[in-house]
Amino acid sequence: MDNLNRRSALVVLGCIAATVAGVRPAAADTMTKSNDTTLAPGVVQRVYGGNPSIIPAYKSVSMRDFIVQPGSKSGPNASMKNDMVCHITQGELRVTQDGKTFAATANSVWTCAKGTIEQVFNDGTVVAIMRITDLMA
Repeated sequence: MDNLNRRSALVVLGCIAATVAGVRPAAADTMTKSNDTTLAPGVVQRVYGGNPSIIPAYKSVSMRDFIVQPGSKSGPNASMKNDMVCHITQGELRVTQDGKTFAATANSVWTCAKGTIEQVFNDGTVVAIMRITDLMA
């Protein structure tokens, strides 16, 4: 009976090890660097691509990340070229939008309309990632 118990335990441990080895934690894919552009010191834009939209007001949608290193900020007061939805996937940013400032913490979501003036600052100690969904008319 001891041999059967040991064998059963080894089989179970082997199954657990195989399962754990195949599991990857869910996380945003921010490691692909083929479409990276440096926008300012410590600020990189990573473009993921887009597709046609089925929302009548928009012809297409696309997605990109702003990866902002601690102590960095985006360029001075950029005017938004299209409507967009912004989402903080990691870290925290101080956002100044049309003269009003707010803290965007992890999982914060907000919108920008075409022509909105915005600048972001990473005052924290960790990398902040702002995921942007562009809605293009």
